[in-house]
Amino acid sequence: MKVSKTLKWILGSILGTFILLFIILIVHIATAKPIAYDNATLQISRIDFKETIDSVKAKEIHRNLKAIPGVKNDRLNIKTGVLVYFHDNRIVDSKTVYEQLIVKGPYKAERYVISEELATKKVCPIMNTNSFSYKFSRGIQRIFN
Repeated sequence: MKVSKTLKWILGSILGTFILLFIILIVHIATAKPIAYDNATLQISRIDFKETIDSVKAKEIHRNLKAIPGVKNDRLNIKTGVLVYFHDNRIVDSKTVYEQLIVKGPYKAERYVISEELATKKVCPIMNTNSFSYKFSRGIQRIFN
């Protein structure tokens, strides 16, 4: 069986491209350094509202939250009723922010608290540490570190 020159050229190109991309992936994983943040005291927290939020009430919540010392930024998803905010944990903690917000307005809400298992996890909570991509990346990093 004779393989034509064109087919050999196409297969060689595909294999060469795959090898080149694989080498680029290895170099990227090996040279990627963890990001160091200056804002080590900045914390993200969440409050879940159990009532419907309209735009007027959202502005009121935003205003009340900004009045609390230490709160930096916030985002409220009106559809889901989830408020996510950043605060400086040297000035105020999430429990205090929640309590002060509830005092400022009669809101039906609860503070979101993560489980102990997620709090002790060393990687991103949504990352699957049993996945091939995680194990492959960790293996490459161990080789070059």
